[in-house]
Amino acid sequence: MRNFNGSALRSIALACAFAAVGGGAVLPERVLAQPAAAARGLPDFTDLVDQVGPSVVNIRTVEKASSRSGANGMDEEMLEFFRRFGVPIPNMPRQQRPQRPQDDEPQPRGLGSGFILTGDGYVMTNAHVVEGADEVIVTLTDKREFKAKIIGADKRTDVAVVKIDATGLPAVKVGDVGRLRVGEWVMAIGSPFGLENTVTAGIVSAKQRDTGDYLPFIQTDVAINPGNSGGPLINMRGEVVGINSQIYSRSGGFMGISFAIPMDEAIRVSDQLRASGRVTRGRIGVQIGQVTKDVAESIGLGKPQGALVSGVEAGSPAEKAGVEAGDIITRFDGKAIEKVADLPRLVGNTKPGTKSTLTVFRRGASRDLPITVAEVEPDKPAAKSVERDEKPKASPAAQQLGLAVTELSDAQKKELKIKGGVLVASATDAAARAGLREGDVILAVANTEVAGVKEFEAVLAKADKGKAINVLYRRGEWTQYVLIRPAR
Repeated sequence: MRNFNGSALRSIALACAFAAVGGGAVLPERVLAQPAAAARGLPDFTDLVDQVGPSVVNIRTVEKASSRSGANGMDEEMLEFFRRFGVPIPNMPRQQRPQRPQDDEPQPRGLGSGFILTGDGYVMTNAHVVEGADEVIVTLTDKREFKAKIIGADKRTDVAVVKIDATGLPAVKVGDVGRLRVGEWVMAIGSPFGLENTVTAGIVSAKQRDTGDYLPFIQTDVAINPGNSGGPLINMRGEVVGINSQIYSRSGGFMGISFAIPMDEAIRVSDQLRASGRVTRGRIGVQIGQVTKDVAESIGLGKPQGALVSGVEAGSPAEKAGVEAGDIITRFDGKAIEKVADLPRLVGNTKPGTKSTLTVFRRGASRDLPITVAEVEPDKPAAKSVERDEKPKASPAAQQLGLAVTELSDAQKKELKIKGGVLVASATDAAARAGLREGDVILAVANTEVAGVKEFEAVLAKADKGKAINVLYRRGEWTQYVLIRPAR
């Protein structure tokens, strides 16, 4: 490709414009002024880089070799790359797999980014950057290196805080995420693929982007790649508004969509980590789902909003407050629940022990229920599957729904603390589409309790197979409703 100097390009542009308006015509002033106006409108990031660059750090982690081996003989750094960026894990031929070093020999684990939160050495990054590390090394832009102590990490929000022994450090300024606007220019600084102090820029593509994680993300088109994780997202005022955390990719590389953790949420988490090393969250003990337009119209709610309660945990704050399956929670502590993801975020950010109010829509009317928020408990190991002592039975009516069920023994009923029900031995077709699966315990069908297989079959035989059939079932500690819609 040929290279043109500036004057040559200007001559070509003038010639094109001249030809466009006619041989001897005079070029309008606005035609000549447009390139200059466009150039003036482009942002200049040089001052921002000088301002924020010294606050961005490179984070290197080290882990003992014994804990690094993963699937197919690959180390955890590479596995994390495949997992986090959506790339299928390849099968590596055995002869090509790397030899494992001695178990006690420290090995480099991964690279990431971070930024200085306070002048006395607190550094913020992603939890997945430091997860499982035996040693964390922070490198400043002036090439000084420090061994860092992990103060705390929160997997749910992917926020971590580490501390280095230094003072007088250049801390970042934290921006107001509420002022951030879609279309606004933003900049990222980090270490993609280990290339330290790499600067990329783009615009805010969306706010409050729900990706299924605990937090709503800031979506941008800023180029983010492995190694950028934990680095700052910076607005044009030189303020940090987010932590670069994820990308959407089908190849493992940048494809124009990246996500950052909003800084207001990250600061809330970091304050707890610095105070106690852990994050406490509220819970009320409900399982929830989306309120569809059809459901909202059929029950008189007006518009699809709130969170549909599909199950209430036994002994939970929600059960004590009187929440029932089928309720739609429209407000929590006076704050509107516009979409289902709003409820866990609002409840999670509430201090355990707080007395709040739930507004629920039930049978055409709203009511306020006082509730005391409890604390989220550590994840429990999965319960053992219920043993089956007999072969699955399936009547023609059950087969039409894709169900095969068996009886529950007295010991199984006692363990589950239920009086009756049937165990799902297999769920296919309509039942599987509705979400039922092997191991679920069906308690009621078409609003009728079933004590065993005989009652289950009798209720199904009388049910209208042309309409959706509601099923109350138990899975683990949760009891919830589902609608089975037979194929037509």
